[in-house]
Amino acid sequence: MYPIRVRSSALIVKEQAVLLIEFTDENGTHYNLPGGGVEAGETLKEAIKREASEEASVEIEVGEVVFLYEYAPHLHKEKYGPVHSLTTIFECRLKEGQVPQMPSSPDKHQTGVRWVRLEDLHTIVLYPNIKKQIIEYSKHKQTIQLLEEQSLISY
Repeated sequence: MYPIRVRSSALIVKEQAVLLIEFTDENGTHYNLPGGGVEAGETLKEAIKREASEEASVEIEVGEVVFLYEYAPHLHKEKYGPVHSLTTIFECRLKEGQVPQMPSSPDKHQTGVRWVRLEDLHTIVLYPNIKKQIIEYSKHKQTIQLLEEQSLISY
């Protein structure tokens, strides 16, 4: 069986700025949406809540699906590594009173948690490069409904 890594990310837009996780390594500084791999026994929504807490020290409310992003390494010369992945990106909101900040035990190379204004997205390196899609989403707010088996009516 061909393995595909399942990931979940949060798109948090507030006051025309998007919450991003900053990383610095030998290639320079880049940004990611808060998120990561889904662990065994977790749903996509549970994973993104955990990841937001681990990477930005915040509790979030998870909304609808905004984007699906597929990374197929064989089509990109393994630019981001050899593992095929599918990421579900959710519209999320910070719970009342939550202020994003660096966690006490950050991921390797994590150097910050930043609000980046939508108008400034063109000035940063964002992985994946979905800057245009984020700006379009912020204007039109179109989402995709996630159908979860546990929420469907049983026969």
